[in-house]
Amino acid sequence: MRTVFGIDVSKATSEVAILVNGERVHGYSIPNDVIGFSRLYQDLTQVVNPEIIFEATGVYSRRLEAFLKNNNYTYTRLNPLEAKKQLDGLRHRKTDKIDAETLAQTQFVLDRKPSYVQEEIFEHLRDLSRFYQNLTEDIVRSKNRLHKGLQATFPEIEKLLSIPSGAQYCNLVITFPSASLVLEKSRIELQDIVRQSTAKQISEKRVIDLTDKLIESAEQSYPAVAMDSPMLETVRYFAKELLRLNAQRKSVLDHMVEQAQTLPEYDVLLSIPGIAETTAVSIIGELGDIRRFRSSNQINAFIGIDLRHYQSGDYLAQEHITKRGNPYARKILFKAIHNIVSASRTKPSHIADFYSKRKRQTPNAPTKPYTIASMHRLIRCLYYLIIHNKTYDYALTQNQ
Repeated sequence: MRTVFGIDVSKATSEVAILVNGERVHGYSIPNDVIGFSRLYQDLTQVVNPEIIFEATGVYSRRLEAFLKNNNYTYTRLNPLEAKKQLDGLRHRKTDKIDAETLAQTQFVLDRKPSYVQEEIFEHLRDLSRFYQNLTEDIVRSKNRLHKGLQATFPEIEKLLSIPSGAQYCNLVITFPSASLVLEKSRIELQDIVRQSTAKQISEKRVIDLTDKLIESAEQSYPAVAMDSPMLETVRYFAKELLRLNAQRKSVLDHMVEQAQTLPEYDVLLSIPGIAETTAVSIIGELGDIRRFRSSNQINAFIGIDLRHYQSGDYLAQEHITKRGNPYARKILFKAIHNIVSASRTKPSHIADFYSKRKRQTPNAPTKPYTIASMHRLIRCLYYLIIHNKTYDYALTQNQ
C-alpha cells in the first residue's frame, strides 16, 4: 500500500492531500506553524514509509522542509518549472486544493525519487552567499546615490584618489562633503586629516601630495548648493553607509571562508588558476553540494546556461541559453571566466586556452558566446575534480 502526501505550500498556509493507492482519502489546510505541522505529523506517524511531495516556493517552503528534516522524513521537492511541466496537462482548473491532489496523483505515475538532502553547512553557505550578494547590491546603490549627491556639493573630490572608493575616500567625503569646508582649514590641519583618513601607513610625501590635490580641487569647485543645504548631510550619510556596508560584507565573507575551509571542494576550487577565495566560496554557496548532480549538464540547467534548441522543417533558430536557473550562480561563473582569462598570463589553464582560441577564430564577434562556452568547460572541470577529489593540474589537461 502506497500513501502519498501532496502538499501545496503558500505564504501562510499549506494545502495537504492524502492519497492511498491513487485514491484520495483525506485533505485539509494547515497553517505553516507549530500547530499546523503537529497536525501533519500526526497523520505521517500513522503511515509506513509515506511519500511526501511538494513544490519549492522559495522562502515559504523552507519551514516545511525544515520540519520534515528535523523529523527524519524523506521528501521530493519539485522546482516550480518542473512542477508546471508535469501538472499543466492534468489540470483544467487551478486551486491550492487541486494542486496538492495533482501533485500526489502524479507521484503514482512518475514515481519521483526523494530529493537529495544537503549537509547543513551548504545551506548556511547559500544563505551567506545571498547575504553577500544583497550587500554588494546595496553598496552599488549607495555608491550611485553618493555620486549623485556629490555632483551638487563637491564633484572634484571624486578625482582625489585613483578610484573613488575605499575607507580613505569615504572618510574624506564625510569630513569634506563641500569644497568650502576644505578652504576653512589650514594646510597643517588638512595634512592631519588626510593622515588620519586611513588605517594604513602612508608616507609623508603621499600626505603632502593628497593635501595639495585636495586644496586644488576645492579651489576649482563651484558647488550647486549652499553650506546649509541638506545635500551635505545626504552625502555624509551615504559615505557612512558605504563604510558600514563594506565592513559588513567583509565580515560575511570571512564567515563564508571559515565555513568553506572545512569542505574538500574549497581547496579544489582554489587550485584552478584565476579563482580566489571570494569566488570559491560564492560558487560553493550557490551550487551547493555538487555531488547531488548526476552530470555536469544538470549543473548547466541548474544555472540556466543549457541551450534552447528550436527547429521546424527547414528552419533552424539560433541557439540561446535558457536563463531559467540560478541567476546568482550564472553571474559568479561568468565573472570567474574573465578572472581565469586575466590570470592566464602567469597561471595558464585549459579554460583560458579555449577562450583565447575562440576569440582568435572570431575576433570581431561578441565575447558573450564564447564566455558561455568557457563556462561549460569550467563546470565540467569542477564537476570532475570535486567528484574525484582532485586538484587542478594544467599539465594533465595538455595530455588529453
